Amino acid sequence: MCDYSLHAQATRPAQVGETLITTRFRGTTTRGFASESEPDVAVCMLPGTELAFADNVKYDNSCTWTKATDFRVGKFGTIDPHIPHRHHDAIEFPDGNWVLVTQLMEGQRATVLQLPVTAHSPERAAEVREVIAADEELPVPAA
Repeated sequence: MCDYSLHAQATRPAQVGETLITTRFRGTTTRGFASESEPDVAVCMLPGTELAFADNVKYDNSCTWTKATDFRVGKFGTIDPHIPHRHHDAIEFPDGNWVLVTQLMEGQRATVLQLPVTAHSPERAAEVREVIAADEELPVPAA
């Protein structure tokens, strides 16, 4: 997912193994993840995407204070999705605390460790079973 304020920004999905950098996107006040080779393209993540940061994660409130966590790993997710017109993308740390992605200090590197497993609809699962059965010339099992 990419926060609501990045809807006019070019985006692409995250890929396992790539290293991203935290950045502020031109023309917005929003921070997020981008590839160093494509700094103007926001890299979007699904909830559950696991990240490993190069150093302990630093964050701020954009004005007065800066803090650091004691963690270099986190899981992407969203907070308060029912509240419109605010940032929802966040990183959950092993201690259960969350930090909004837009509060991450710029210039931090994070590697995408793992993407979440996505569930398929029952219809899609049946299609996959049919394709496998056709390839193996096996009878199609019932759902």
